Amino acid sequence: MELREVRGAARRQRQPFPPHRRARRSADRRADRVAPTPVSEVASADRCPCLSGETFGECCEPFHLGTRAVPTAERLMRSRYSAYATGRADYVISTWHPTTVPSDLVLDDDTRWYRLDILAKESGGPFDTEGSVLFEAFWRRGDERGSQLEKSRFVREDGRWLYVDGL
Repeated sequence: MELREVRGAARRQRQPFPPHRRARRSADRRADRVAPTPVSEVASADRCPCLSGETFGECCEPFHLGTRAVPTAERLMRSRYSAYATGRADYVISTWHPTTVPSDLVLDDDTRWYRLDILAKESGGPFDTEGSVLFEAFWRRGDERGSQLEKSRFVREDGRWLYVDGL
């Protein structure tokens, strides 16, 4: 495995698509593409999985429920991380750009996402149309542990932030 230096510590580089998702692309981008996955129990009063310091009800839950618009690329990235952590594949798919969205998405119920570090961000503010967020997300599955380091690209279309891809 290749080693990559991240914030002063060597970490193993994982495969491009980590164990939390298996995605297939097809021409049919939006119909019947989300496999049912149980939603992890996170109460509104619990700490948000994205580790913003806010409660889930004040942070990512309103985005998941569609009661509030995501204002920035970083907030979309955080809310997508929380969706992976809580098993909300429908939200992940709904926030993916139509040109890159997979035809289906299966979240691994055995993978536990437990930490998110925002390492850098470029643009992606309330008045921008593009932005990127460099992050590292940490996971556990049984005795396995790992992380995903990704620079995610986002665009804002019709006032709505969407995930394009990750490098």
